[in-house]
Parts: sequence; structure tokens; C-alpha cells
Amino acid sequence: MTTMAQETATATGAARTAAPQTASTVRRHELAAFLRHRREHIAPEQVGLPRGTRRRTPGLRREEVAQLAAVGVTWYTWLEQARDIQVSVQVLDALARTLLLDRSERSHLFQLADATDPQPAADCPVVTPALQAMLDQLDPIPACLQNARYDILAYNRTYGMLLCDLDAVLPEDRNCMILSYTHQEWRSSIVHLEKTQRLMAARFRGSMADHLADPTWKTLLKRLHTSPEFCEVWDRHEVMGASPRRKEFRNSHVGRLTVDHTDLWLGPSRGPRMVTYAPVDEESRERLERLHAIAQAR
Repeated sequence: MTTMAQETATATGAARTAAPQTASTVRRHELAAFLRHRREHIAPEQVGLPRGTRRRTPGLRREEVAQLAAVGVTWYTWLEQARDIQVSVQVLDALARTLLLDRSERSHLFQLADATDPQPAADCPVVTPALQAMLDQLDPIPACLQNARYDILAYNRTYGMLLCDLDAVLPEDRNCMILSYTHQEWRSSIVHLEKTQRLMAARFRGSMADHLADPTWKTLLKRLHTSPEFCEVWDRHEVMGASPRRKEFRNSHVGRLTVDHTDLWLGPSRGPRMVTYAPVDEESRERLERLHAIAQAR
């Protein structure tokens, strides 16, 4: 004869078994399996640990991973058991380093944890050799690849000298909004700087609605807020979508340029895009050709 407690436990277990799996549950189980697989395939010697003579677990033990990643053993065990626990991006970064994940594996780890890597790889996977070749073939028309945060992911030679010597700018500073508030040559090259800053801020705000919890977006916004100019523009709460428009630049090598700005989307409308600047008159076309020749001669 079964007791009431046993019947309740059996019913609860059956209900759990019958309950449909949510996307979050599936991700947790995939994350747990991925972590176990990677842990079991790393030799102790690869992370500077002695193998010993009594090791029965293939690869690393859970406590070794926890120690190397500076997290609690119980907490890491729960993670491998697909428990519903919160995982910070700092812990994910530590686990990625401990488990010697390559770029693709690291990206997979953050995707399974439903988190955004705050320190993405320097080589952007969006920039394929084919896309870089397309940028180069557009010369002398200035062209670059940007994301919705205005990060400059890749560019051709003419764009690299359009507003400043972009090669001389640190990769982490190659962001159009950052440069428009901090880089003097970039700022002086934009004829209508205030209008451009307002348009970029309005587009940035519209795109950020999809990324409010994204640490990379929050980090960029925090950095921009160190500029009183940006704070004044941001406090307007203006929102605007993408649209073709005419721009004027004051290049230090060839003089004034008038171009038509066009966005060519590579995916969803708030994803990566190719930005091109086509000359609107013969004088601007000739000046872009001269700028390209200067870039080639470097």
C-alpha cells in the first residue's frame, strides 16, 4: 500500500515529466552537456595540473574547473546539472578561458547561456573574405561595414582616409559615435557635425530598444555619457530609422566632398550593414579618385 506522500511524489514527478520543455530549459540542458563534454576532453596537463595516478574521470574534474574559473564547486555542479541559476558574463568568460574554448566555441557558450559576450573576438565573423573583397572593389567609392552600434568592422582604403587615418585609430575606438565626440580630425571632417550627431543618436536609440540588457551596448552608452555634448543630444529622446541622405565632408587631403550615403543591409534591418558614399558630382568623384591614389601610395 502506498502512502499519500508517495502518491503525491509520484504525481509530481509525472507532472514534471509531462511538462513541455521551454526554450530556456532546452538551452540549460544543452549548456550542461556542452560544459561536460569540454571538461572531459581537456587533459590536466593542458591547464597546468598534474595527472596523478588515481584519476578516474576523463579530462578535468568538476572541482578543478571550479577552482581554475574561481567559482564555487556546488555552483558549477548545478550548472552541469542544468539547474535554473543565473550566470554572469564574467563567469562565462572565466569558464571559456578555463575550458580553452576557441572563438566559435566561446560564441556557442554565450549563446547557450542566453548572454552577450562583452569582449567579442577581434576578428568579426561578419567580415568574410568575400565581403572584404567587395569593399575593396568599390574603391574609390568609400565603403565600410558597420553594425547597429556604429562599430566600424571593416573598410576599404578610401574610407580609411575619408575622415581621418582610420588605420591609426585603435580597433576598440573605431566607432563613428565615439569618434564624432573624441577625435578632432574626424569631427572637423564632418561639415554638419551637430546634425550628424543628432541623427546618429536618434538611430542609436531606436536600435538600442532591442539591446537594453546587452552589456556591449550599455558599455558604449556609458562611455558616450562622459561627453557633455552627447548628453545634451541624448536627452532629446529623438528616435529615427535608417534612410539614404546626402553628406558633406571636408577631407584634409583633397578638400570638400559631397556624397550620397546609402546603407546596404546584410541581414535584419538592425544588424550589420555596408555603408557606401557615392559622389554626387564630377568634382567629388575626381577628389575621391585622388584620395584613393593617396591611400594606395601609403
